[in-house]
Amino acid sequence: MAGEFVPPTTIAYISGRPTTLHLRKCKLVIERDDGTVAEYIFDQPEVTLGAMDDNDLVVDDETVSRYHCRIFQDQSAYLIQDLGSTNGTFVNRVRVKEAFLKPGCTVTLGKSDVRFQSLDERVEILPANREAFGRIVGTSTRMREIFGILERIAPTGATVIIEGETGTGKEVVARTVHEESRRADKPFVVFDCGAVPENLIESELFGHEKGSFTGAIMARQGLFEIAQGGTIFLDELGELSLDLQPKLLRALEQREIRRVGSNKPIKVDVRVVAATNRNLEEEVKAGRFRQDLYYRLSVVRLMLPPLRERVEDIPMLAKHFLAVGEFNHNPDGTPRVKGISRDALDALMSYQWPGNVRELLNVVERACAYADSEYLHIEHLPEQLSGIGIVRRRASGGAATAKDRVDRSLDKPFKEAKEAWVSSFERDYIVSLLKKNSFNISHAAREADIDRKYFRKLMKKYGLEANSDDD
Repeated sequence: MAGEFVPPTTIAYISGRPTTLHLRKCKLVIERDDGTVAEYIFDQPEVTLGAMDDNDLVVDDETVSRYHCRIFQDQSAYLIQDLGSTNGTFVNRVRVKEAFLKPGCTVTLGKSDVRFQSLDERVEILPANREAFGRIVGTSTRMREIFGILERIAPTGATVIIEGETGTGKEVVARTVHEESRRADKPFVVFDCGAVPENLIESELFGHEKGSFTGAIMARQGLFEIAQGGTIFLDELGELSLDLQPKLLRALEQREIRRVGSNKPIKVDVRVVAATNRNLEEEVKAGRFRQDLYYRLSVVRLMLPPLRERVEDIPMLAKHFLAVGEFNHNPDGTPRVKGISRDALDALMSYQWPGNVRELLNVVERACAYADSEYLHIEHLPEQLSGIGIVRRRASGGAATAKDRVDRSLDKPFKEAKEAWVSSFERDYIVSLLKKNSFNISHAAREADIDRKYFRKLMKKYGLEANSDDD
């Protein structure tokens, strides 16, 4: 197709600006030969028409084939494709195998006429007034923007691709999309494209017949069949090899699969939600991902922010993990650890979280294992976090007074007390300089008149972090 590609449904996610949701729908008005008229509106990227009950639009007409035709979105247009019908598919009285559909045109199936209309809708998505959507929690503007998007797209049948760093919660979002859809009572099936050997992926997804390869001692359903009527979640989609991508594309476009070792097509009704931590646009440009598959999957693109960009959600997330995590439950179901101290929360909110929400969950679970009270304190946290807590507390004026230090040192030998005082001074001195220099290491080291490498060594000694060295 010529011209710039415009996905059927586009989400432009830019923090701090309104999110625009471009929804494309079609309206089909059936005029039957008995004079009755019925109107239907579809928001999914593909609609099948035919006499069988599992079509999206069932046409009760003896001259219509079981699976007569399909109407689908391709780039910026709607097309119709005949599916091998007996009596043919006509657009404005011209028989077609495949053709563009213009608004207002008439599609004829057997003795039934269907008027086609394309419905475009641009919706400005405002942050939702809620702190959770299904399994997802958050109070930040970015998460409430995502909740607003999910409110609109989860109930539809739209294909969704979720992008974000490792650990941002892509599978949780995918599961929530399923649970908030009309398919919630049907299977939710997960497949990790990067965890299965390449030579087994086709069999895992589409199944195989007995004897189709060495070790295939019996026929086996694939995950698309197992997910019938529900949702399949394709995690780490960017890992899928170029050889397998056309077969996935065929399953999405034709809504049918073929088992390995069989030529018999099997119809599947499955919503696809995919996830990746790669930039698929760049993968397409580099020739590692098919452009047509990318277009077909990009009906809705949802960008999940890293945890460091939604710091205000950390207290709520940590408390949520304490409430729902089995690791924190007593035998009677009550929580063992009931809360988190202020110093521990400060440390959690000051950390950069390279592993995102998954890492936060692991830290909370580990801290619960070490906790000997009803509250998590900074000493229960890993060393790389407890040091940060010291930085922030001291930087905010929380350093102990000299009298406090003396009082705490009276039960120690002189040498040990002196070492503690020196260490405390070094920490306070470094933190004060970092605060004064906006946590820039180069500037702080220069003002201290010590080598930057030694300054870093002292920071490492006390588990402190700061900004980059850029002057």
